[in-house]
Amino acid sequence: MLVGWFSYFILLWGIFLIITISIGGFFMFRKFLKRLPKADGKSDMDWEEYYVEKTRHLWDDTHKAILEELVSPVPELFRDVARHKIAGKIGELALNEQAERMNMDLIIRGYIMATPRRDHKFLRKKLTAMNVDLSKYEHFF
Repeated sequence: MLVGWFSYFILLWGIFLIITISIGGFFMFRKFLKRLPKADGKSDMDWEEYYVEKTRHLWDDTHKAILEELVSPVPELFRDVARHKIAGKIGELALNEQAERMNMDLIIRGYIMATPRRDHKFLRKKLTAMNVDLSKYEHFF
């Protein structure tokens, strides 16, 4: 039988492993659910990819820089996923409105709609720092 500090170390190590594996499993399961096809035969991630590909030609360098500026508060690890999700929502808006090119209004509306509610406080702060008038967008929050 293990005695002393080593037994506590093994116990804490086991608890740590169980917690980290559970957290990883949770995020893998969420990714799996996003990949499941809906009634139309496409998953949420398939639609994001579709909208990004269909509107790729509408983006110019200045609008890409604006998108980069908007996703800059997102931690580096999750930034690519956030950028793709936001670009997908902006692309969906652009296709629905039959836009001929991207504009600041589409980018801001798509960014607000793609951002979870819990992050709207940070979103407001970022848009205010970029000197964007939020009064036009209050109904999206």
